[in-house]
Amino acid sequence: MNIEAYRLEGFARPFPQHFHDYYVFGMIESGTRDMCCCGHDYIVGCGDVILLSPNDSHGCVQADGCAFDYRGLNISQSVMLELTEAVAGEGMLPRFSANVIQNNEIRSCILQLHNMIMSGWKSFERKETLYTLISLIIEQFAVQKSGVKSNYADCIELAIRYISEHYSERITLQQLCDRSHLSKSTLLREFTRIKGVTPYRYLQAVRINKAKELLEVGVPQAEVALMTGFFDQSHFSNTFTMFIGLPPAEYNKIFRENK
Repeated sequence: MNIEAYRLEGFARPFPQHFHDYYVFGMIESGTRDMCCCGHDYIVGCGDVILLSPNDSHGCVQADGCAFDYRGLNISQSVMLELTEAVAGEGMLPRFSANVIQNNEIRSCILQLHNMIMSGWKSFERKETLYTLISLIIEQFAVQKSGVKSNYADCIELAIRYISEHYSERITLQQLCDRSHLSKSTLLREFTRIKGVTPYRYLQAVRINKAKELLEVGVPQAEVALMTGFFDQSHFSNTFTMFIGLPPAEYNKIFRENK
């Protein structure tokens, strides 16, 4: 179904503020975390469901003595368009009225679908459960994106486009200022306000998202580091682990074993 399912068990590592270019639906089995998402602070724990749209800035740290147990589903934007077309008759890329919710029906769907994917279940029931999950989320939590636009949005978009085109190169703050026609202070302030992360953290996230794609198709770790703009393999490995929660070699191994 072109969906990534994963589970973090006994996890204590913090995650810095970052974002993904795909949707994330997750549920917490145990443990408590302090979470900052899209400028809002949450205490999340057992029973909470996480709904993240692409580019939603978020990060979390452990808030109690219990290790984190979390199940997640990642859905690309292209797959989301297909799913919303199937269940709502209109392909859309929804945003959500809340990022942390308590909803037993949605939680149960995530758990059921996660178990089906992890166990290799290939029946029609698996797709039916996916459609049910998307329907529930769309009906209850999808909202229209605000039409209010920052005065600096176009300038920040120029900086974002530059990062997307040159992420494999050395990028300086001055280059982003030149491209966006903003001063350093204005760029830092408005970029962080609009995107929820600093320009450097945004660049890191873009590089890590590209690195995941390369590792998934079997590109060697050393080559991935060079192709995504890291100055050495150690820097790449440390950054990847900080964002994803496991080293790039382990991430690559998952896809090798499932070929």
